[in-house]
Amino acid sequence: RGLATARVWPRAAVAADGATVGEERAAADSATQRTTVMFRNVPQAYTRQMLLKTIDDEGFAGRYDFVYCPIDFRTHTSLGYAFVNLITPKDAQAFRRHFGGFAKWSIPACGQAGSVGWSLPHQGLEAHVARYRNSPLMHPSVPDAYRPALFAGGRRVAFPAPTKKIHPPRRGTERLLVGATGSQKRRP
Repeated sequence: RGLATARVWPRAAVAADGATVGEERAAADSATQRTTVMFRNVPQAYTRQMLLKTIDDEGFAGRYDFVYCPIDFRTHTSLGYAFVNLITPKDAQAFRRHFGGFAKWSIPACGQAGSVGWSLPHQGLEAHVARYRNSPLMHPSVPDAYRPALFAGGRRVAFPAPTKKIHPPRRGTERLLVGATGSQKRRP
């Protein structure tokens, strides 16, 4: 009495996230076309190269065309997640199944098991190329290992040329690149 009671919806009518059946179907239809995943709980000590080796060793060599493993410029370590665009939606679904709960990292005692979800709002190779080709991440002062990478047929390929002038990372960030580039040059 006096307390509001929550209405209990039939399980078939509402998904776990509160979406209605119609919304759930639309999301499922959309998911069947998605190719880009966000791979979470990647060990912070992992480099892009280590992540690529893990992905390849687990049977996904040649099945992706974009990989970006964000790096903290202060610590020069991974932020613990990566974006991977698989070539087909079927490959993306297989990647999600395989790496969800993944714990066979090449670094012992690294912690959490991998978690894989969809990348949003950017989805697909074209969206990621558009997102990063004019990004400060692509500036020459940023080490290659910190940048997004493109692949074709299992081999690394060059990112398309920028469509406008690329500015260096924000003021103050370039000093953080000293340890990564080996350069001691300072900007005026």
